[in-house]
Amino acid sequence: MRVVHVYRTYFPDPPGGLQEAIRQIALSTRTCGVEPRILTLSPTPTPTALDYPEGRVIRAKSWAAPASCDLGGPGALMKYREMADWADVVHFHFPWPFADVLHLLGRTKKPTVMTYHSDIVRQKALGAVYGPLMRRTLGSMSAVVATSPAYAQTSETLTACVSKERLKTIPLGIIDYRDAPHPADAQRDMANRLGLAEGEPYFLALGVLRYYKGLHTLVEAARYVKAKIVIAGSGPERERLAALAQQTGASNVVFAGQVTHEEKVALLKGCRAMVLPSHLRSEAFGMVLVEAEMFGKPMVCCEVGSGTSYVNEDGVTGFVVAPEQPQELARAMNALLGDDDLAARMGHAARARYEALFSGEALGNAYSALYNDVTR
Repeated sequence: MRVVHVYRTYFPDPPGGLQEAIRQIALSTRTCGVEPRILTLSPTPTPTALDYPEGRVIRAKSWAAPASCDLGGPGALMKYREMADWADVVHFHFPWPFADVLHLLGRTKKPTVMTYHSDIVRQKALGAVYGPLMRRTLGSMSAVVATSPAYAQTSETLTACVSKERLKTIPLGIIDYRDAPHPADAQRDMANRLGLAEGEPYFLALGVLRYYKGLHTLVEAARYVKAKIVIAGSGPERERLAALAQQTGASNVVFAGQVTHEEKVALLKGCRAMVLPSHLRSEAFGMVLVEAEMFGKPMVCCEVGSGTSYVNEDGVTGFVVAPEQPQELARAMNALLGDDDLAARMGHAARARYEALFSGEALGNAYSALYNDVTR
């Protein structure tokens, strides 16, 4: 079974949660007999082909990226046609409007699958212009996958454009790396870099610092939390958040910047809990929550009607609170900070939920079954 994944950007260009989701799907399905490849754009596509453990990455030139929508030229279309001819299944990842153009002009004849990662939330003008093509593409898919039952039920686009028999639900997942060998002194080195005392409890926010992450609420909540809050990652909101922390006197907020994989593991192992305060549906799933569950850590997130409150089961694996409510967010964090038994119990439940729903094995089996189904 040969599958080509189609998305606007991929490693080694700056990473994000969706690129990691594609990587995990590709890696997980390889063990089920699937040969994955990834077709993508890059502002510097040299070399044009890269070989990774998850499969070969084929890159065309990204000529522009208005509203985070990378646009390619004739070269991208030619590569798309070549890859679609090679594949048994073409797997699109939404949203990326240029992929709809490739699908249309590429005259795709193979079975097609689309993973619907998120509604178009912020770019309303783009959504209005793109609407007819989007509806055409969604209506033509052999199957469309929502990443959580909540998103399948609450997305107006999915409800309007995809019939019930073609709409599937497959949660995202991550292959377990909790117990993989890691440098023994990584946690100590990270603690020293961030000024954390040995054994000092801290909360972790992890990921690209984007507008929908709700990190302004976390910074505003910091003055009510008697522990350090480590914000790891880089992104366009970095300066604004630093200014807000200074303005509000949030001296317990530590900006770690971009971290390596080993540093991320050290932070996950050492943190009291993961906090994901995203306040918009652009946060459709929250892969960092799955990583927290993998490490047996409780979580605090916000109820935005997406998959975040599916990954984090309120009162079981952590707490789900109202968005943009700093004091409510702080209360949930303090509950985990002040009760060791509660934090441990929710952490154990988080690990069990990961193993049942979000492991690499579950992910690979679900998608390979879907590929086989659409090619029958």
